[in-house]
Amino acid sequence: METRGQEVHLDSEEARAGSTPGIARYVLMISLVLVVIAFAIIVMTGSFSSNHANNGVDDSARAAAEQSAKEQKQQP
Repeated sequence: METRGQEVHLDSEEARAGSTPGIARYVLMISLVLVVIAFAIIVMTGSFSSNHANNGVDDSARAAAEQSAKEQKQQP
């Protein structure tokens, strides 16, 4: 701390009452990596449990196709 007349001059470490080690950037980087990994896992599990068994056709479209096939078989 330096005093010039009635002015008090502090350097940044004294004004903050401590040092700034820069750990926040590491916390943010680690958090970002964890979020990306979690999102990738969510996307992968969602894509594996999608309509692969139905060749990409959703259940309502498949049911409608089966119903129309039944109706066509019943007609002479």
